[in-house]
Amino acid sequence: MSIAAAGDGWIVFEDEAGPSLTPPRARSCGRRGCTPVVRVRGRGSGRLSVAGMTCYKPGVRSRLLSSVRECTGRKDQPKGLGWRDFRDPLIRARIRLGGPIVLIWDNVRLHLTKSLREFIEANADWLTVFHLPRTRPT
Repeated sequence: MSIAAAGDGWIVFEDEAGPSLTPPRARSCGRRGCTPVVRVRGRGSGRLSVAGMTCYKPGVRSRLLSSVRECTGRKDQPKGLGWRDFRDPLIRARIRLGGPIVLIWDNVRLHLTKSLREFIEANADWLTVFHLPRTRPT
């Protein structure tokens, strides 16, 4: 916290998720002889890739920033987030927040790529990154 406070910066936690757009299939209970029917609208294929950032600064209203990518399964589409999908929201966050950023990241392999490390080193004047420790299965 002292790094962000000293530089009048923001503490930002970033994480990503990839929910499926396919409706879940499940069994249901119903009266004997009456099969329950669950109606689902839309074709229900594909995935969403969502990256979200929660931003905190003492004395200022917290912010939630996010970016969404939809993958419909076409061959020319990437199936998930790439390193640019992490870089670009950080640049937009810097513009919107207007101050230095202390970023707290998990250790997803994509966060440790050479391209992102080069980006972080090139922008060390406004971006400080801390990686959370890896968790070990118990």
